[in-house]
Amino acid sequence: MIEALLEFLRTLTNPEKLIHLLSTVLGGPLGYLMLFGVVFAETGLLVGFFLPGDSLLFTVGVVAGAGKLDIVLINLLLMAAAIIGDGAGYYLGLRTGPAIFRRPDSLLFKQEYLKRTHEFYEKHGGKTIIYARFVPIVRTFAPFVAGVGRMSYRRFLSFNIFGGIGWVFLMTMLGYGLGNVPIVRAHFEKVILGIIVISVAPVVWEFAKSRRR
Repeated sequence: MIEALLEFLRTLTNPEKLIHLLSTVLGGPLGYLMLFGVVFAETGLLVGFFLPGDSLLFTVGVVAGAGKLDIVLINLLLMAAAIIGDGAGYYLGLRTGPAIFRRPDSLLFKQEYLKRTHEFYEKHGGKTIIYARFVPIVRTFAPFVAGVGRMSYRRFLSFNIFGGIGWVFLMTMLGYGLGNVPIVRAHFEKVILGIIVISVAPVVWEFAKSRRR
């Protein structure tokens, strides 16, 4: 089960494997629906924090650049997934926040993730919804924390729309523009690793500062 999940995650961040998946098992609308579901789950479900976000969007851009996905359609679809996902996270926090905060740690849930996100939210306020788009784990929990804190939905929605559109467009278009550059294709795994490192750097920095304090 775990091995199958890891293989699926590797497929989502490998252009050749993703192209093969979209050309065979998940061809046509099913492929678009699968990508929508992954982005929605990573941003809207608390157990989706382990799913690839930035690296998936970059890979999707590469696949679109190879002519296997419609870049306009996939951008609109994944923007909608990101915005709807954050909305679902906000609603979950609004309705079940106190109960979730009392929930014990499990394999797919850690109270530490909520604590770190809450500290991030306290520091940056409503703009956290935008900043969090580019920070793994925080991206998943930020809308939930906003719901728990009962941020005005109108205010939340404006940050949500702006952040969702900006995040998806930036990452997919980077992949679309750089995917056919020979050095990028030759070292694609290193590029993906670099994206992940840059994404988690703010979390590591905040953790280091808190440890020093």
